[in-house]
Amino acid sequence: MNRSRIADLSLLLVAMMWGCTFLIVQHAVRVLPPLAFNSIRFTGAAVLLALITALFYRHEWKKLSWRMLLHSLLLGLFLFMGYALQTMGLLYTTTSNTGFITGLSVVIVPFLSLVLLKHAISRYTWISAAIAVAGLYLLTFTGPGLSLNTGDGLVLLCAAAFALQVAYTGVYAPRYPALPLVTLQLAFVGLLSIAASLLIDGPGPLSRSGELIAEPDVLWALLVSIGPTSAFAFWIQTACQKYTTPSRVAIIYAMEPVFAAFTGLIFGGETLGLSAALGCICILAAMLIAELSPQPAPKPSG
Repeated sequence: MNRSRIADLSLLLVAMMWGCTFLIVQHAVRVLPPLAFNSIRFTGAAVLLALITALFYRHEWKKLSWRMLLHSLLLGLFLFMGYALQTMGLLYTTTSNTGFITGLSVVIVPFLSLVLLKHAISRYTWISAAIAVAGLYLLTFTGPGLSLNTGDGLVLLCAAAFALQVAYTGVYAPRYPALPLVTLQLAFVGLLSIAASLLIDGPGPLSRSGELIAEPDVLWALLVSIGPTSAFAFWIQTACQKYTTPSRVAIIYAMEPVFAAFTGLIFGGETLGLSAALGCICILAAMLIAELSPQPAPKPSG
């Protein structure tokens, strides 16, 4: 199996981890507000990766430069904006709209790849993206069609931010060692989340974080989020984007709501109607078309 296939399978594992833990995080943020939760989540993930790097990959810090620091800050800014705008959008729109519009990053990424990496948009990419969007719509909406409001505009900006993070990771991942790049990125997300939490929610949530973390739902969600779905997930993404294209990453990540739907079905007592089931099939088909297409993966730069 070549590196491109291994990278894509690893990214599918990331989508599965995110989707399967969505329900856990959803319960936690009912106790600890999302911005405060993210500040602890990403700061903890950065500390964990810094320790791993210091213990096992200390030589990689020798490659640290101001350019890497700036590029990490840019990636961290996009990632923070994605999570923050999604959180603010949820205040004004529905979960269904949020899920669908966030998923539109699958369409935005190929255009960014064309501009940033000069990756041609093949017909397979177009077909995969269109099928993925149709699948996201079927999976997300069970009632009347999409109704747009102010919150949806914020979530659309969130989709653009996530798309920029994926696309620019494709630019920077081949240039730098993965661990320092992702450690700094997550540290910036943590710091920005702390500032946003203090500005929007006030000092209350963070000052009570020690007490709130003791809540079982919050503690379990943070244990899952700090390690598997933040530190290791973004480490995998950064390492794997040396061997696959941002367009494929976006289509693979469209599987996240599929895993979330099945997790809700099995553990959350939710139901999966015919429309949602067809949506899951469409997204799976889109991922398979992207994976089996002859589009070459980018070669890592030396």
